Amino acid sequence: MSFVVRLAVDIGGTFTDAVLEVGSKRHSIKVLTTPRNPAEAFMTSIDRLMQEAGIPPQDVGLITHGTTLATNALIERRGAKTALIVTQGHRDSLEIGYENRFDQYNFDAERKSPLVARALRWGVKERMDFRGKVLIDLDESSIQPVLKRIESNAVQSVAVGLLHSYTNPSHELRIREILLGHFPKLSVSLSSEVCPEIREYERQTTTTANAYIQPMMAGYLSDIQERLLSNGFRCPCLLMTSGGHQVTIKTAAQFPVRLVESGPAGGAILAANIAKSLNESSVLSFDMGGTTAKICLIDNGELPLSRTFEVDRAHRFMKGSGMPIKIPVVEMVEIGAGGGSLATVDELKRVLVGPHSAGADPGPACYGSGGTHPAVTDANLLLGRLDAETFAGGAIKLDESAAK
Repeated sequence: MSFVVRLAVDIGGTFTDAVLEVGSKRHSIKVLTTPRNPAEAFMTSIDRLMQEAGIPPQDVGLITHGTTLATNALIERRGAKTALIVTQGHRDSLEIGYENRFDQYNFDAERKSPLVARALRWGVKERMDFRGKVLIDLDESSIQPVLKRIESNAVQSVAVGLLHSYTNPSHELRIREILLGHFPKLSVSLSSEVCPEIREYERQTTTTANAYIQPMMAGYLSDIQERLLSNGFRCPCLLMTSGGHQVTIKTAAQFPVRLVESGPAGGAILAANIAKSLNESSVLSFDMGGTTAKICLIDNGELPLSRTFEVDRAHRFMKGSGMPIKIPVVEMVEIGAGGGSLATVDELKRVLVGPHSAGADPGPACYGSGGTHPAVTDANLLLGRLDAETFAGGAIKLDESAAK
């Protein structure tokens, strides 16, 4: 076969979209995400496209995958029971943060609680200086009580964030060796690998976020890989990162925190490429999904990149109220306003939209899947902005009476 066959699949909170490129031809499909097992929608979308195009799995040369599963797990706090091991005396760095107030005159301004509760943050005796010189050798006897606590608390994942480990990771590596020697199936994330950079607070928040979502994401990615192999696919499956790069399933499973803005980054990259082809140097990219809406400013044809961003802000648009994640990322603003965003009326009789979403299950009322609360899609259907027969390419028939 002279032309290249490629597949791309993007999983959002509401829809799973897939595109099959066969030479100059493209086939696309949109199906509802399956929240209980996203791999189901992933494979359903692929199977339908392959049947439609009449292409056997072995002819596919590359699969690219973007997803917001990591983001949703962090925001909805659906991760693993996680512990944090730190240098003795530094268990409270996660709560101390920058030691400032993100909203100076708001007495009720509070951040959300850390991913790891204080009772699951434990210190071990050791110390490095900022050049990586060992000031206090790792006292392995101080790890023994930690092993007992891991077992008694049924911990599923452990983050290790020692002082100055970015210059000398030897103590973190030894701790992982001891942990896996006692608990071979335990997920362990080292700050010297996840975020080998200066700044203790951001390094620990990034590492705990990685540990928090690693068991779930590793299980999902392993499921995807097994399903692809059993269906006859022999090509690489690469994951889109927050910075717009692609990594293997193995790397993604080890560092899932790099996938936090995976889906939105792909949308911004597409917008930048379209702008370039149209000779438009400065554009706004707007990407509205079922759960969130994302906007990105592409100036002088350059995609804006950053090294740090925040997720799960306690106060919308308020910098400093969220959890800092230190990874390469396409810079954009994301809010909880999508097609599935629910409308409510507050105590002052004001109509509010979002950030809560109907998602894929049950979805907006017009999907006919049991939704009973009004969503943006219901409103757009009644306003005549959507065609009940051709929605999602005709794959989903909308119920106008349910929306009404």
